Amino acid sequence: MSSARNIPLRPGIRLGDYPEREAPRRSWLDISSAHVKGLLAARNRLQNRDMRRFIEQIEKVGEQLAAMNTLELRQRISLNRQLLRRDGLTRRHTIMAFAVIREVAHRTLGMRHFDVQLMAGRVLLQGMLAEMETGEGKTLTATLPACTAALAGIPVHVITVNDYLVSRDAANMRPIYDYLGLSVGCITEGMDETARRAAYTADITYCTNKQVAFDYLRDRIVLRHAPGKLSLHAEKLRSGRKRLDQVLMRGLCYAIVDEADSVLIDEAGTPLVISQGGQQGTVDPAPYHQAHALVERLQQDTDYVVTRHPRAVQLTDNGKSRLEELAAELGGPWTLRTRREELVSQALAARYLFKRDREYLVKDDRVMIIDDSTGRIMADRSWERGLHQMIEAKEGCNITPPNEVLARLSYQRFFRRYLHLSGMTGTARETAGELNAVYGLKTRKIPTHRPSKLSARPGRMLGNAETKWQAVIQRIGKLHRQARPVLVGTRTVADSEHLSELLTRAGIPHQVLNARQDSEEARLVARAGRPGCITIATNMAGRGTDIPLAPGVPENGGLHVIAVEPNQARRVDRQLFGRCARQGAPGSCETILSLEDEVIQRFIPKYLRAFAVVCNRGTAPLPRWMGAMITGYCQRKSERQQRLQRKALERADEHIRKTLAFTGQSE
Repeated sequence: MSSARNIPLRPGIRLGDYPEREAPRRSWLDISSAHVKGLLAARNRLQNRDMRRFIEQIEKVGEQLAAMNTLELRQRISLNRQLLRRDGLTRRHTIMAFAVIREVAHRTLGMRHFDVQLMAGRVLLQGMLAEMETGEGKTLTATLPACTAALAGIPVHVITVNDYLVSRDAANMRPIYDYLGLSVGCITEGMDETARRAAYTADITYCTNKQVAFDYLRDRIVLRHAPGKLSLHAEKLRSGRKRLDQVLMRGLCYAIVDEADSVLIDEAGTPLVISQGGQQGTVDPAPYHQAHALVERLQQDTDYVVTRHPRAVQLTDNGKSRLEELAAELGGPWTLRTRREELVSQALAARYLFKRDREYLVKDDRVMIIDDSTGRIMADRSWERGLHQMIEAKEGCNITPPNEVLARLSYQRFFRRYLHLSGMTGTARETAGELNAVYGLKTRKIPTHRPSKLSARPGRMLGNAETKWQAVIQRIGKLHRQARPVLVGTRTVADSEHLSELLTRAGIPHQVLNARQDSEEARLVARAGRPGCITIATNMAGRGTDIPLAPGVPENGGLHVIAVEPNQARRVDRQLFGRCARQGAPGSCETILSLEDEVIQRFIPKYLRAFAVVCNRGTAPLPRWMGAMITGYCQRKSERQQRLQRKALERADEHIRKTLAFTGQSE
């Protein structure tokens, strides 16, 4: 990054008190071109001559720093800070900053950045996405660009996927920041506005994508949806700094997104909505219960149709006529055709498309949504258009009042507003084109520090779920007798608890990590690498989780990972397998699947299913080539469907933006 470009990245006279970037409008040709460029960039492994010279120069400066005492090193840090603030992120000052940060990490944590981490740090500082294999130390890597930018006076947001990683990473890296004289803040669920405001005033703030995006929307509401430089100046003249002092953040200057594919791709399918809950007691629960009662009197395939792909429930013409007859005796909202059909459609969706312990949990008489890609509870989210209330009625919970929407935004538009955006992940190659087309993030593949010792066993696909679970129990039992730690990845809470019950019957000790045990995550993860420890986990353990191996485990083959159901994206499976064989340690993985797994059921064509059933011989698995073909086909279909949903959301978001712009607002 040139100094001319980076000097104004901090709040000030040139960019105002709340800097952000308005993404330019692009044609379909620009977007398509960026998509292709992103795919091509991701194929090249980063090992060019300029990068090698960059690392050699850091090594040379590092030799000088290593000979300095504490006082001399602190003086060098102060000088580097002054130069960065004066000249910006020039190559010379960046080399000095990286060398200083590496020396400080060595003195405070006993950890020294590897050459590949220096490469990734530079990629991040250049506003690109670094694809680093799992276990290559992304947490430590992030300190290089974060500290360098912070020393230059640029507010930095380090964004990751959950509160556990936010707290862990901020605490683990704090000694580096303290030594450099940088303040660090931490944003987690449940913090009040005063604590959030204080955390955002820090030089470096760790937060989740959800927290930072919703805090931005809250600021938009406070600033009347227009935080532009001219609008803020007018606000100052009108009310002094009274309204500006109520905002939480200092703008969107620089973001480093960890697990970028999860945040920028998987989460992008969910719109960001700030709503205001209605008053308790203002909602009439009767229509929701009546809708479920009416569904009981309708016949499947005659009055309504349930489809696997797309996953939907639809009333037939016969069903609409039948519903009109049944609703005639109810009165109220049931006299309106549109309203009664919407209520019954939502009741059908609640019954057939949303399953307990798969899409949601019931906890403390509340329906809580489970994030499919992370396996975690999203306690403050609810479904729209009465669906959440319909599921509450289905589960016998108290009916909560629907929310009134105050502001909404998509992740795509939010992250494009950062003046400077970068990211890290271990699984970006499938989405490299989309990341560049949507966010302008070119992907750079970073080589590994040590050769991988991952041993991938041939996958197995069984004919039905019962046979699959038997095979899983047998495999776990064999590994347990060998005293190897095992991590079993399931997609849903229900599957994790079903497998737990089967292991209990088999007399195999184990532990379970899912949305019900999220408060015990750190303790369960710490034990998962012990000899003979069996851990059943949902996707909670699939990202950012470093399972420490106990003494003797590496010599015995390391951690073994078993996936018992394919995820909707191949990237998520690779993240699960990335829990083993980290940093050159040994490890192994395998898949044990069935034709009755949800992703297979939803996307496999009828002819391919029929062929697979013919090839299935009793309890024997399908031929390996067929199992791999079926899994790959279904996951690619799922990824394409999700990609189309994200595009549809982006188009809808742009339409809303244009509509609201007519009223003088952009959200």
